[in-house]
Amino acid sequence: MANISKTRRDSRLRRHRRVRKKVHGTAARPRLAVHRTNKHFSMQLIDDDRGHTVAAASSVEVDMRSTSGATVDAATKVGEMIAQRAKAAGVTAVVFDRGGYRYHGRVAAAAKAAREAGLEF
Repeated sequence: MANISKTRRDSRLRRHRRVRKKVHGTAARPRLAVHRTNKHFSMQLIDDDRGHTVAAASSVEVDMRSTSGATVDAATKVGEMIAQRAKAAGVTAVVFDRGGYRYHGRVAAAAKAAREAGLEF
């Protein structure tokens, strides 16, 4: 019998590779990549042409230490932070990369917060 956590991880990585075939970030429209764990949530703006991270936000940061990083509220704050940092870097439009995670819960909340804060995707 296979280890269930390894099977779930492999399935997520397989979904992520399938999504990444179609999603590509450029300097004008970087990829908004999402990563979530059981304890934390993070987002990055990535220019795939150059291989550089334009901006990043995470629930591990100092301003987020007062709340748990594994909640929808924390993901919402991370979504707002990444939108502010994107605007500061001169980015208004992005391509969303859900990272093989379902568009549900924390992932959907962060995307909604980023949209409401001014990012277009």
